[in-house]
Amino acid sequence: MLLRLVRRSFVAVRPLSTEAATAVKSTSLGGGTSSSTSLEGGTSITTSLKGGSSTTISTGGRDTLGKRLLSLIYAKRSAVIAIRKWKEEGHPVRKYELNRIVRELRRHKRYKHALEVCEWMRVQDDIQLLHGDYAVHLDLIAKVRGMNSAEKFFEDLPDKLKAQTTCTALLHNYVQHKNTAKAEALMEKMSECGFLKCALPYNHMLSLYISQGQLEKVPRLIQELKKNTSPDIVTYNLELAVCASQNDVEAAEKTFLELKKAKLDPDWITFSTLTNIYIKSSLKDKAKSTLREMEKRISRKVRAAYGSLLSLHTNLESKDEVLRIWKKMKSIFRKLNDAEYTCMISSLLKLDEFGEAMNLYTEWESVSVTRDSRISNLLLAADINKNEMEKAVDFHNRTVQKGVSPSYTTWELLTWGYLKQKEMGKVLEYFKKAVTSVSKWDPDAKMVQEMFHVVEEQGNVQVAEQLLVTLRHAKYGNTEIYNALLRTYAKAGKMPMIVAERMKKDNVKMDEETQKLITLTSKMTVTEVPSSIA
Repeated sequence: MLLRLVRRSFVAVRPLSTEAATAVKSTSLGGGTSSSTSLEGGTSITTSLKGGSSTTISTGGRDTLGKRLLSLIYAKRSAVIAIRKWKEEGHPVRKYELNRIVRELRRHKRYKHALEVCEWMRVQDDIQLLHGDYAVHLDLIAKVRGMNSAEKFFEDLPDKLKAQTTCTALLHNYVQHKNTAKAEALMEKMSECGFLKCALPYNHMLSLYISQGQLEKVPRLIQELKKNTSPDIVTYNLELAVCASQNDVEAAEKTFLELKKAKLDPDWITFSTLTNIYIKSSLKDKAKSTLREMEKRISRKVRAAYGSLLSLHTNLESKDEVLRIWKKMKSIFRKLNDAEYTCMISSLLKLDEFGEAMNLYTEWESVSVTRDSRISNLLLAADINKNEMEKAVDFHNRTVQKGVSPSYTTWELLTWGYLKQKEMGKVLEYFKKAVTSVSKWDPDAKMVQEMFHVVEEQGNVQVAEQLLVTLRHAKYGNTEIYNALLRTYAKAGKMPMIVAERMKKDNVKMDEETQKLITLTSKMTVTEVPSSIA
């Protein structure tokens, strides 16, 4: 929850200078999104983004440079070629228009094309760039080519361009990459140069410390901020995020009072955070009051706020309010995106409204073009948590027939479901699918431990061996796994073959328990060498 609050608070931060007439506005809800861009009004271009989401870009009926650049859907296509062709046709190319196009490209995460536009502007003799333009350029280099390239770009800038805006852009990227040491070193240099005259760099550092759990550094940094400049609404929202993590109602209310004394207008994030604090402290009346204030401050321009409203009303167990907000969202937005369906289905499931959740899933199924398995996994998990495996498998088969491709999480859920029922044949089947569905498996030690616990309990040597083979193919093995295998053989009263050789091949060391188990099982019934042993 703390990291989510930090991300919400930091959406409001503009890391780059307004001198360049650019700003980054991003909304992340953890699923597919759809958005629209208005340039000169008229026609629409629909493009597909990573993760299966769709983006509709309104570009205008007449031909414009913006329309051409925003139509370059594929990264391999060149923005520079499009600009050159536009000029060859006798059209003017204006800096303010290019800045606006860069802003829209960034908003749709088309960073490569945005960078190409910036690089083209930089070599034009008739275009005078401002500090903010270089800040945008640096940020795009970090996104497209990595931090090393961004640092070199900054180092190669003339000293006069190593100003507050470019330094802040570099700091922003250190924070994004969670490089605390470099961020702190840069803050020190910015202080020496007198660049810490606004709240933005401090807000970057606050978000870094909070996301890293270094809350002990927050008070000192806020004191330094107040000494050099004035906190802004983002600063106070980050302070409230800390209060939320510590469940400190008194500190939160003190921070909110200070915000009001500073004559700053609290935004929806402020009241969302306060509401969360009150809910966790069982102060329902106060939570309802701040939630009403939150709703007054949201509009279609801050779409992410509606998901937060749904979640908070759910936490207050206010089903009627959840349904009201959902109805309101449907009246405001022409089409709801995957993230919003995810939020509403999750809310209904938390409220034990399984039938309504399934109805809403069916609605999503009828309109979705993404077929995102993250949404179907919500219903699958609900059935598994209720120990209704037959129903879960039927639902899974339905989703596959409807074109939803199972993800790693899908197979993982089914593995856990059958593991709870100790049906180890099915466990092995779905675990193999989970491991082979990803290029590199991120080991789930808890799952592995539980699987071996059950096979050991059952003395199921065959499944234990097959499980070991699956783990070896996933390049995962350790002493405890081999010990679990040996304990399974001991439970079955059988002698395992060439265990020491296999451990040596896997570069797994024996411990005292391994030696004891090998000695114990060596006196048991001899088994054949499993055919699966490589």
